[in-house]
Amino acid sequence: MSDSRPVRVRFAPSPTGDLHIGGVRTAQFNWMFARRHGGKFILRIEDTDQKRTQEHSLSGIIDGLRWAGLHWDEGPDIGGPYGPYIQSERLAHYQYWANWLVEHGKAYRAYETPEELELISAARKANGLPPGYDRRARSLTPEDWARLDAQGKPYVIRLKVPLEEETVFEDMVRGIIRVRNETLQDAVLLKADGFPTYHLAHMVDDHLMEISHVIRAEEWIPSTPLHVILYQAFGWEMPKFCHVPVILHPSGGKISKRKHPEASISYFIKGGYLPEAVTNFLCNVGWNYGKTDEKGEEIQVFTKEEAAEVFDITRVTQTGTKFDVVKLKWLNGEWIRRLSDEDLARRLQPFFQAAGLNAPYEILLKVAPLLKERIKLLTEAVEMAGFLFRDDVPTPELSALIPKGLTAEQTRAALQLAHDALAALPDFECATQEAALRHGAEQLGIKTGQFFSPIRLAVTGQSVSPPLFEIMAIIGREKVLARLARAIAALQAAP
Repeated sequence: MSDSRPVRVRFAPSPTGDLHIGGVRTAQFNWMFARRHGGKFILRIEDTDQKRTQEHSLSGIIDGLRWAGLHWDEGPDIGGPYGPYIQSERLAHYQYWANWLVEHGKAYRAYETPEELELISAARKANGLPPGYDRRARSLTPEDWARLDAQGKPYVIRLKVPLEEETVFEDMVRGIIRVRNETLQDAVLLKADGFPTYHLAHMVDDHLMEISHVIRAEEWIPSTPLHVILYQAFGWEMPKFCHVPVILHPSGGKISKRKHPEASISYFIKGGYLPEAVTNFLCNVGWNYGKTDEKGEEIQVFTKEEAAEVFDITRVTQTGTKFDVVKLKWLNGEWIRRLSDEDLARRLQPFFQAAGLNAPYEILLKVAPLLKERIKLLTEAVEMAGFLFRDDVPTPELSALIPKGLTAEQTRAALQLAHDALAALPDFECATQEAALRHGAEQLGIKTGQFFSPIRLAVTGQSVSPPLFEIMAIIGREKVLARLARAIAALQAAP
């Protein structure tokens, strides 16, 4: 990397809703770039759009980034040498620099009302011109400003875009980009309420916070020429730009929080995904880890720290990548199997609690190794093993309880034999249970599957569960016998 400045990058979300998965990917690319080059990763909150700002969004953004393990070196919660890191607390900076531009002839005051702006835009459109502002206020003099101020008319400050030639900038992914200045609007920099727009606020902060590289979504490419013109107007050194592609939904188009629940980070947090799997997956959305194993096969499972060691921003793709939830779910299962039993038990506990189940850690520690090979999402553990923590496990429907090839009476006899055999055991260890029950199947002359199926249904209330003997050992003899007795009673009462 040729730039001699210390690497300082930022993720600067707006608190206008849940954190978008694309935002997490952008934050992750910034984080990996900083770690790759020994730099700093800064979190800055851009809340100057007060109408769209939501009260609880900031805490959700911070919690989401922390969940993903994307810890920042400076930010609103931990401070730093360039704070404050929330834009609504930095208004004096933007007002000062907006007025500096006016004083130096690089910007101007515009007094049109919203209604007047609509008429101007409509008139341009009717005359075959692009809609927007016609720059009429560029001709106002300071005397005009004084007169309009005396009338109490509010004004905005607009950038005075050069009307000739072109603006050129280099993107680290896309190369040289050229835009004719005549196609650009005189963008509003400071609104009438004293709040800046994104165009002014972000670049003043990037300059004051000594940001060296701006890694952001490609949707900002059309606005970048305005930002370049602003840097030139101030005479400030520009950061290097890198615009990363959007994340696409498998059905096509940009993945959207309005249309797709999986566009929000909360979908994955609540849905039982591991942050290790999500960040692993995001590394390959618009970039590729690119390492192979000793067999020459592409390495699929890796940490974001391992990815950061080789992260090269110039290898980011120029086109959008589809968000493959099927692959992410597979990755999640791979990461679950990498967890220790202790770690998995700790991570499972909140999901059982959310389902209204009191799941002591000690019991979860016993069941964790039984679930590890069988689940791809943490939520699936509740579906598969919730019966362990319920006293009201329902007795299955008789049609489900009676195995194929057996009658109701044969099934009742099988459950009674199982009940009596388990009650008589000297201990309730798995091997002891298995030996007794396999012998019971032989006594009845039926297949083990026919014998074990109604036992599993009676004890767990479901046809699929972790291994039966291990599960019964965890439940305990007393509860197992009680559940078997209920099923036996139900079969006795059957017509």
